[in-house]
Amino acid sequence: MVQDLEAAYALQTPDDNLKLYRDWAESYDTGFARDMDYILPRHVAELFRALGGAAPVLDMGAGTGLCGAALTALGIGPVEATDLSQDMLDVSAGKGVYARLFTGNLLERLPVEDGAYAGVTCSGTFTHGHVGPEALPEVLRVLRPGGLAVISVHAEHWRAKGFAAAVDGLDLSETGWREVAIFGEGATGDHARDKSRILWLRKR
Repeated sequence: MVQDLEAAYALQTPDDNLKLYRDWAESYDTGFARDMDYILPRHVAELFRALGGAAPVLDMGAGTGLCGAALTALGIGPVEATDLSQDMLDVSAGKGVYARLFTGNLLERLPVEDGAYAGVTCSGTFTHGHVGPEALPEVLRVLRPGGLAVISVHAEHWRAKGFAAAVDGLDLSETGWREVAIFGEGATGDHARDKSRILWLRKR
């Protein structure tokens, strides 16, 4: 599944994204996530809990529901899910961890009201070929005052897209990040030792 990861990092348009994940959805968990020992969703969920994150939660870029499952295992809920790919959401629906699922584009306005959620999580979406810092205002829009967002940002993507400056321009009461491994010891290939920064944002 390393070739699928390379394809994901090379995405250019939403249509490219939809095609890749339509073809990848059914094998994402049993191939990529298992074979690469994909531990990033667990990191995001655990930090959300450690920082006192509360429900209701919107899991952005939810994919096949790996972060939602990690949140549920930690006793956090209800959790709702949004993703650009309905095919990925169809897989996540089978896990039974989300109270609601709906398609949405983080680079546009999501079909939810301002301040609808106490928490936001996002794992694996702010990365090469996907979403950049221009989506951060939408993350904050759906959070209520005092709400917490915990999102992963690929470490190389963070530097290349200027996330630090973008975060500095947001109206926040608290922010920070820590760097973690994306994959566990069982991962192989060129990206096996890739890192992610897990960014937290607390809305003022």
